[in-house]
Amino acid sequence: MQGTIATFDPETRSGTLLLDTGAELAFDATAFDRSGLRLLRLGQRVNIDTEPSGAVSRVTIPGIG
Repeated sequence: MQGTIATFDPETRSGTLLLDTGAELAFDATAFDRSGLRLLRLGQRVNIDTEPSGAVSRVTIPGIG
């Protein structure tokens, strides 16, 4: 699944993304830490992996993660 970073707080390493469907989805520090990235910027396109519950399990940059 893909989306665009809507908010990102580098201190808490969490944020929200806007899915291509228009829905907003939050991700926590654990999902960000699994990416291996150090920073995300607003408007950046990302891929996300989700748990069966719908929670974000990992955030990656297309072509990198």
